[in-house]
Amino acid sequence: MIVFQWSDLLKTAGSPAPRRYRLTLPMRLVLYSGFFMTFIAFRSSAVLSVAFSCLLAALATSVARAQTSSTPAKPSAEGQSSSSSQGFAQEKSPSLIDPAGPTISLTSSEQVFLMAAALNACGYDDGLEKSAPVRKRVRDEMNLALAKSEDARNQRDKICLYIAQHRMTGGERDISQYISLALYLTPPPEMETSAELSEMPPDSTQVVEIVPLLRDFVAAVDLHGIWLAVHHIYDAEADRLHDPLTKMIVFTNLYLKLPAETYNGRRFIVVIEPLLSPSAINARIYGTDYVVVVSPVDGTIRMSDVRHTYLHYVIEPLLYARATAIDRMQPILKEVRDAPLDYRLRSDSIPLTIECLIKAIEARTMDTGIPEYKIPANADRSLELPRYEHERQLYQQKVDAIRLATMRHDLTQGFVLTQYFYQELIKFEKEPTSLKDTIGEMVYSMDVENQVHFARQIEFDKEADGDVLTRSKPRKLTGLDLAEARLASGDVPTASAMARQALTVHSDTLESMTDSARAEFILARAAILTGHPDQAIDGFQKTLAASKDPRLLSWSHIYLGRMLDLDCKRDQALTEYQAALKTRDGQQDTRLAAERGVKTAYAIHGHSCDEDADDSPDAAPAKPKESKPAPAKPEDSWPNGSEKP
Repeated sequence: MIVFQWSDLLKTAGSPAPRRYRLTLPMRLVLYSGFFMTFIAFRSSAVLSVAFSCLLAALATSVARAQTSSTPAKPSAEGQSSSSSQGFAQEKSPSLIDPAGPTISLTSSEQVFLMAAALNACGYDDGLEKSAPVRKRVRDEMNLALAKSEDARNQRDKICLYIAQHRMTGGERDISQYISLALYLTPPPEMETSAELSEMPPDSTQVVEIVPLLRDFVAAVDLHGIWLAVHHIYDAEADRLHDPLTKMIVFTNLYLKLPAETYNGRRFIVVIEPLLSPSAINARIYGTDYVVVVSPVDGTIRMSDVRHTYLHYVIEPLLYARATAIDRMQPILKEVRDAPLDYRLRSDSIPLTIECLIKAIEARTMDTGIPEYKIPANADRSLELPRYEHERQLYQQKVDAIRLATMRHDLTQGFVLTQYFYQELIKFEKEPTSLKDTIGEMVYSMDVENQVHFARQIEFDKEADGDVLTRSKPRKLTGLDLAEARLASGDVPTASAMARQALTVHSDTLESMTDSARAEFILARAAILTGHPDQAIDGFQKTLAASKDPRLLSWSHIYLGRMLDLDCKRDQALTEYQAALKTRDGQQDTRLAAERGVKTAYAIHGHSCDEDADDSPDAAPAKPKESKPAPAKPEDSWPNGSEKP
């Protein structure tokens, strides 16, 4: 719960501040809306003035309803016909949902923190350079706990092995399934699922076996204690995000001329988790509840993605209540079969219609980046009004051009009804009625045959843009990731060239230094494959000197140990294998390779440190002979970050 000063809310009205109040986000929205127009410049229009008056009246009614009711009201007929009710009725609400809580809330979750911390301990580094400082602090405290406890390292190894075995696309989907599961966990120390598996989202049940491993890891590292130590940072981030989120919701409601409902049986919740990548937004719909997990940095998030989810929260019940009318748009699905749309949108006219309307709203209300034109305060309007009016028209033409270009791009993405709704919204903006009262006419008056003909003329893009509510596609490999893949496939020259290219980039940033160490590691393995052991040794030593990545460090020690074994220097090789065990990264293949090296000297076919080993097994050890390591096969190397056990 966030604490606000009453004077902060009412300072424009000059009201006294008798004491401190604790206000939830919906109550803040209701109060904030009443004074929002004092500092937000809206287009002057008698119609908008009437609409705003109606909105304030509805907000006042909402406040009165909230003050006289301590339990949430039953969902309306429209709410019961929402997308969630239609397609996700079997899913129970996440554990962080308070049935008696506010409709809209901004919060943090210890369960999400614990899962995110475990992912970070197992090599999840996405967006680390751009993340808030608290992410590095938590990682450092976990590393300190791991260094002190063998049991903690063992528990880390178990959970990391599970995560490695359940990688799917290499993209954000790998992370989102664990975040989805975390939303259904009870707080520690129990940490059990809060619903039956049949009532949970399918992606979360795919990794539910991680729960006991997570519970043991949390206890071994004392992640609950770390959470208590950093929780105040999460509260501070929530304070900084509160005003921008409030303004976004108020702006959206004002444009749609909808009241901010305090209790309607549905929830919109924003969960902050700085341990995740700032570029990743996990937005989910669970039953009638909409949850967005974001990673704030300096009080900022990707508000456009949060707003997109909020528009789903607002629009879906309105259109699902008119599902029968939308069903007549089925013929249009035939025209979008070649569009780069998600299968759900290509096979169901209702989700497609919802997304098209949302795209149209976003195009009509987008920030075009063009500064708003204002007539100078000291201008003589009686003499220069024609010039100012001409300049205002030029400004509006530029704004409209950007909005139209956005709308046309949406058409080529397959959202073929966007233009229809875009034109309808222009009419809607001039009327006092709310979207709730207008949406029926928009849907029923659509000429489906005309829209089908229009869609047939569109040339669709080959690739789709990202969507916050659509699961990500497999990650396209670039840079050193692609170099790793090339090396694994045996294309040593290309992998080496890409690694050398990475070394030409000189910068003092953490990301640049990390890439340099990784490039040296790739070049060292390429040198092994081409039979240049001296270059390989030099590359691994440079990696050890520059990298802080436990995986690169561990495998550099392992490869050095193998080369020393082949050079008949067993004692030095053992030192390297033991160093790998000490700095292991939590991955099963790393531990097995290091333990195998400690147990038995690495050898390849046709090589031995005993000259008489083939003739007399019982003969006395001969003097080790100097030999260069033979080139290893590609499969003996570390393809895509792991070795075959």
